[in-house]
Amino acid sequence: MGYALFLRDGITKRGERVKAGKTGGDWNPWHGCTKISPGCKHCYVYRQDEMYGEEKESSVCRKTQSFSLPIKRTRDGSFKIPSGSMVFTCFTSDFLLADADGWRPECWEMIKKRSDCAFYFFTKRIERLPQCLPPDWGDGYDNVLIGCTAENQEYADKRLPIFLDLPIKHRSIIAAPLLGKIDFSPYLCEKIDMLSVGGESGTEARVCDYNWVLDIRRQCVEAGVPFKFHQTGARFLKDGKLYKVRRPYQIIQAKKAGIDYLLDSDRMPEGVLPKLSAEFSDDITLEGY
Repeated sequence: MGYALFLRDGITKRGERVKAGKTGGDWNPWHGCTKISPGCKHCYVYRQDEMYGEEKESSVCRKTQSFSLPIKRTRDGSFKIPSGSMVFTCFTSDFLLADADGWRPECWEMIKKRSDCAFYFFTKRIERLPQCLPPDWGDGYDNVLIGCTAENQEYADKRLPIFLDLPIKHRSIIAAPLLGKIDFSPYLCEKIDMLSVGGESGTEARVCDYNWVLDIRRQCVEAGVPFKFHQTGARFLKDGKLYKVRRPYQIIQAKKAGIDYLLDSDRMPEGVLPKLSAEFSDDITLEGY
């Protein structure tokens, strides 16, 4: 999952550093989701289900065999997900999906039990968070990171005021798929750990304009908020030229742009972000197509 690639390390409940590369992979307690906004139009989950001949409709939410993965153990008694892992949660659905309300309390219990791991999910349904939280949430679990997606100005303005007003310890903004120029400046503050930007993948992908990406980066630099350009998308516009970027190169080319801007800050969960260069390069080399 491309959106997760900016997360390299995990955090413990005390904020201690966890070694990079120690990831628990994906935990998808349920699968399937309904489309609710423009960013959902070419959802990769729907594409993958079709590719692999999934019998049930992608819009039908169903519990998976991996539901109890965080507390499953190997033959020697150790957890299948190692201590200190970053666990990318519910990336083939939405953790706040209403259809999963009956299952979520058990997931919170597993997340609480595995306080030695960090769990990360992002959502297009941030307005549902208050009714989905466990009773002991308080100002947030130390080991839970929540990302709110905002694909265009309309949904940035709808979701982010809600997002900023909620009790969350670690939060990020995911501008993906980026569908237009967005002014994030009203929402960039000390509460935001990072803003990550990416274009849309797939054969029907909509264009991602590099100028939009650079403008968001400028806003982050001015506000002192870490920025990550995680993928170009399949149709990438730069200097008036439209590039068709094959899937394996979308992340590589974004990294080659060299525009990630990450800060050392007490407000950022220690260990969550790699220490990448904050230097800016105006050049992106698009090659190999």
